[in-house]
Formats: sequence, structure tokens, C-alpha cells
Amino acid sequence: MKRAFFAVVTVLIGAAVVAGSVLLLGNAQAEPAVLVATVVGTAKTDKGEVPHATVALSIYPQRSASVPGPEHGPGVGIESTDWPFYWPSTTIQLPANSLITMTVLQYDGSTTVWNDYFAEVHGTVDGTAVYNGKVQDKIEADNVAHTFTLHQYPESTQPELFVSVPMLAVANNAKNEANGYPKPQEITFSFMTGDPGEYIWNCEDPCGDGYVDFGGVMSERGWMSGTVTVV
Repeated sequence: MKRAFFAVVTVLIGAAVVAGSVLLLGNAQAEPAVLVATVVGTAKTDKGEVPHATVALSIYPQRSASVPGPEHGPGVGIESTDWPFYWPSTTIQLPANSLITMTVLQYDGSTTVWNDYFAEVHGTVDGTAVYNGKVQDKIEADNVAHTFTLHQYPESTQPELFVSVPMLAVANNAKNEANGYPKPQEITFSFMTGDPGEYIWNCEDPCGDGYVDFGGVMSERGWMSGTVTVV
């Protein structure tokens, strides 16, 4: 009887510790400033003529004097100057029922993606992305630097939205230019939003630390994880 009692108490204490840790990390993980998509006009789509908005992002391999990077977070650690991040924000706002065109300047080298699915383009118009002017539906798994993978919260009842685009890596031996970074790869892709909703996005390429390199910045807001609000 005592053994069962102590087992229950141990489980409850463990649950409390885990819940407290999650709450602490959530509170400490402040959202970056909102990056609002720019409406540039309208576009003709298979759903008729809709608003057309654009978003510009960059992916940097580390901070620099010219790019200060995001604030330190609980999962990154104090010395985080060498971790990659999306910039200028990972908190994105998009207009509802619109065509969204995202352009990403990607400055980082490759880290082979574990799952070939994430070396393919999913959820975009025509299932393709444009890599330095070339239309492709996938890239080589060992040439992936990061991914932009947008999806719903678990058990969501809002409109479905899933987009995943692999980010083409620069050569690992590429020379830096005057700004301290190599010449970037330019990736452009478009997708449709539906009605308003709250979504999350993250990188699915192992670019962090910890278990199989999926710790640290991989789940860190401001770095390799963020939110998308459709309004």
C-alpha cells in the first residue's frame, strides 16, 4: 500500500515539475515583433481574383555586426551567437483568403535533412518553388539548409493550412562577402490562405543541438520556430 502511495506521489511530483517547466519556458519565450505581409495588389487564381501580399525573410547562419539577430531564449543558452535564425521576425501576419508570395534569402550551409519528404515542396501553388530563378518541386536532401514548414496546431478546427518548402543551402566552403555572409540563395514560393486562423511554423532540418540536433534553436521563437496569424 505504501509502495503504491509513494508511486502515485512520485508521478504527481514529476508531472508538476514538467508542467512548471513548460509554463516557465512559455512565459520566458517572448514573441518577436510582428512582421505584417505587404499587400501589393490582386492576383488571378483558380479561386478568382484575390488580394496578393508579399513577405520577405532571410536566414542567417549566425549573428553579426550588421545583423544583430533575435533575443536570447530559454532553449538557446547564453552563448548563442553561432546559431542560425530567420530574420527579421518569426511572428508573421497574413491576410485571409489571399495569395501570399514569400521570398527568402538563405545564407546558411547545408545540414542533410533526415526525412526526404522535407526536401520536397508541399502546399504551394503548383507544388513548386523558384530557386534562383529555376522552378523546382524538390531539392537534394543533402543540399537542404533549413525548411519553412507551416502547419496547424494539434486538433485544430480552423481552416487547413500546410506549406513546407526546403531552403537551398549555400556551399559550405563559400566565401563571405563584405557583409560577413556568403552570397545567398533566393527562394520564392506562393500559397493561398483561407479564413482567419492561428498557425505555427518551424524548421524540419536538424540545425540545433541535443538529440539528433533537434534541440535548442529548433523550437525557439525568433530563431527556427514561429507563428503565423491569418487575419
